[in-house]
Amino acid sequence: MARFRNKKRKDFVKPVVKKQQPSVDHITGDKIPKSFVFSRGKMPGSLRQLQMDLRKLMLPYTALKLKEKKRNNLKDYLNVAGPMGVTHFLILSKTETAPYLRVARTPQGPTLTFKVHEYSLAVDIAQSQLRPRCPQDLFKNAPLIVLSGFGTGEQHLKLTTIMFQNIFPAIDINTVKLSSCQRIVLLNYNKETKLIDFRHYSIRLQPVGVSRRIRKFVQNHQVPDLRRLQDVSDFVTKYVSLSLSLSLSLSLSLSLSLTHTHTHTRIQHT
Repeated sequence: MARFRNKKRKDFVKPVVKKQQPSVDHITGDKIPKSFVFSRGKMPGSLRQLQMDLRKLMLPYTALKLKEKKRNNLKDYLNVAGPMGVTHFLILSKTETAPYLRVARTPQGPTLTFKVHEYSLAVDIAQSQLRPRCPQDLFKNAPLIVLSGFGTGEQHLKLTTIMFQNIFPAIDINTVKLSSCQRIVLLNYNKETKLIDFRHYSIRLQPVGVSRRIRKFVQNHQVPDLRRLQDVSDFVTKYVSLSLSLSLSLSLSLSLSLTHTHTHTRIQHT
């Protein structure tokens, strides 16, 4: 009598499709700059942590988990950068005198070299604050770039301005959403010391010029639509309990509340 062979049923595994980042801005039509942050030579633990802070600063258009090997040279990174659309390199190195930061445009330059005089890690700044601010979507969008003190007319400062302006994607002030602007990268050039302060801030919008109760109300709730009401008292009578006495101001001004939560580096152009 013939025997039937039981075939094992194979489970269907759905392939994982990774969402690729866009290479062109759908609003401005410009090419989105991308970067690699890596190091050359032996690095102490603190500079390794500074390298990770720089990678987070360059998010979301950078390789956060870029793997480095000792046998890799600069040509290897250039060969990979082309197909992946990488436009800039941030290279950390350490000599006997001081650490250095090189910012290079791929594939043919230019390259700016900075000497790092002092730096603070993000974890150290967070531990020094009472309530460090780091929401989940903080690194979802690229930071805004702010340059201060670079308008002296010197040639190397003009080149530094152009380099850092093009290292982050441009924004359209007519279409940008304020909720997507949560970080600022500030570069401040000191004419007397010839040093550049490289700072990373977390920002948030906050109403000013109103009482504390109204500020909490606006932050914890959506601002109501008062277009169909004839007077503010209609809103207070209809939606707010009689036990609360609130004086609403229709002209609320917004200000940026800066929270220094991330990397601070003082560098000098060499």
